Amino acid sequence: MRLLLLAWLLFATTMVAAQAAENAPQRSGDAAGASLASDDDFIAARDAFRSGDAAQLEHLARRFRHSPLEPYLTYYQLRVNLETADPAAVRQFLARPEDTPLIDRLRGEWLKLLGKNQQWDAFTAEYPHLVNADNELTCYALQARRLTQEQDALSEARKLWFSGTGQPESCSVLFEAALAAGIISEQDVWQRLRLALEAGNVSLAKQLAGRLPAKQAPDAAALGHAYNDPERYLIRARLKHADMGQRTVALFALQRLAKQLPALAYRHWRKIESDFPKAEQQYFYGWLGYEAARELDPHALEWYREAGDAPLNQLQLAWRARAALRAMNWHEVWASINAMEPEQRRDKTWRYWKARALQALGHKTAANALFAALSGEYNFYGQLAAEELGSAPGAAMMSADYRPSAAAITRVEALPGIQRAIALYRMDMRTDALKEWSWAVRNFNDRQLLAAAEVARRNEMYDRAIGTAERTVQLHDFNMRYLAPYRAELEPHIRETGLDEAWVYGLMRQESRFVSQAKSGVGAAGLMQIMPATARWLARKMGMRDYRQSLLHELDTNLRLGTYYMKTVLSRFDNNPVLASAAYNAGPSRARQWRGEKPLEGAIYVETIPFDETRDYVKKVMSNTVYYAKLFGQPASSLKQRLGIIAPGDAGQNADDK
Repeated sequence: MRLLLLAWLLFATTMVAAQAAENAPQRSGDAAGASLASDDDFIAARDAFRSGDAAQLEHLARRFRHSPLEPYLTYYQLRVNLETADPAAVRQFLARPEDTPLIDRLRGEWLKLLGKNQQWDAFTAEYPHLVNADNELTCYALQARRLTQEQDALSEARKLWFSGTGQPESCSVLFEAALAAGIISEQDVWQRLRLALEAGNVSLAKQLAGRLPAKQAPDAAALGHAYNDPERYLIRARLKHADMGQRTVALFALQRLAKQLPALAYRHWRKIESDFPKAEQQYFYGWLGYEAARELDPHALEWYREAGDAPLNQLQLAWRARAALRAMNWHEVWASINAMEPEQRRDKTWRYWKARALQALGHKTAANALFAALSGEYNFYGQLAAEELGSAPGAAMMSADYRPSAAAITRVEALPGIQRAIALYRMDMRTDALKEWSWAVRNFNDRQLLAAAEVARRNEMYDRAIGTAERTVQLHDFNMRYLAPYRAELEPHIRETGLDEAWVYGLMRQESRFVSQAKSGVGAAGLMQIMPATARWLARKMGMRDYRQSLLHELDTNLRLGTYYMKTVLSRFDNNPVLASAAYNAGPSRARQWRGEKPLEGAIYVETIPFDETRDYVKKVMSNTVYYAKLFGQPASSLKQRLGIIAPGDAGQNADDK
């Protein structure tokens, strides 16, 4: 009996092995088709694509015929010589089921080639299938439309004209035709020239000046002088009876100077203000108020008032509201927000501060209505709004609304797009992995999103797990949104420094989303995103004699350095996590400079941080901290309590800005 059983097992094993060999993908040159294509094969294919080696691509592509990564090899082969590619092969690739962003990517590149070659029939047939258009393709589409609808196409092109940045060459043809037809007017040229100067785009401004009547146009050389040394230009300028072009250059010099020193710009302005008509005076005051507000200059509101009814853009209005917050002028906060366009007013930032302004002005019912609508949102302002209504911090986080089943997780794992994303992530091709993942989950419902988040977590793609879980609308899992990996590795450093674990995780989540190999565009590295120079400084302070830069990516070293730095900045700022978070991101000296002359509510300090990145960063770190405290079972503490009151700055205190 035992012999019969052994014989049966041997037969079954042989049949399974034979079946597996029959179904296995074939490798080039392998008669029996052995192993699958490897990660090294894929990296080699990518390198061959980058170097334009079509022969090597052809050789490697055979290994990926049955791989989820096959679309990349096909894309590489088509893209490497797109101008000479077989149109039928391109159309065949574009006709595939769109389960990868590569199809739309190639479609956009193919359309640009068709537009460049003016193959309008083929362009018009393919363009409606495009998902992600840019201005270059939009202008090619308008060129095609112009063949039958000249006036409409040029009127649409005019909408793209009003930009302070350059536009693609495909738009230039349309702009030239619109200028010749009078659809883009001389006034439109002046408006775009001003937008270019506001953006500091002197090259574009000079080009536009060439389209204006010579007697009125700003002088190209003067524009260069105003850009390079605005104060010297203003000292030498003679503006009595100046024409519009000369005044435009002077206003540009004043704006440049206001970016550096608003008070100095104002002193020069007072000497020449009477040489400008009222509309231009108000225009400059609008910019002076904006630059002063971003410098936290107490004169900002005064200068904004001098702008009168001059139209202000979104940035100017936002900083007018922030200047009013800094001054605790609640009526001006309310008025500034009401002056915004509806789309800007609907932003969560301004809904919250409008409610606060209404509350301060005694309109409690109207304020509470805004707080109630905002309180259901899981973000910094939603938390603050809920607290204004008396809700307990983290009340919505008691349990997960839905846990995906094993079958739901398996279904997501089987999707080719998910498999591609995991493979690309494994090969440290994080940009491509992110695109694949985002494309794969773009139409998922809440249940599918939470299943995908679990797949990402299991593959240690923590950033994708968090980002995917955050997209749910009705079903939520806050344990997934606020993952806490590496707790065992972090614990000794928390114990050594005495830091609040919730704050450490709140900061790490914002810094790296727990990607241990994360590296920023400026060189910050690891979970704690530490700059190399800062790491060397910290290592010296800590007595790490064997420190070398390669250790910055090592998990324990990165956590040790990061927590030590958190403790350092926290100690410098009287254990205030708001100031310490700002210092961690922007440096201690800046965090100190942003303090007021009087005590400031923590939320107002954060809202008026001049750096967009740091302002958003501190909000998210502090919001994260509240959620992590709840998840870690810490005593309840509201976001408003954690933000606290920011004490006035001490101008005489210095800090080592690392």
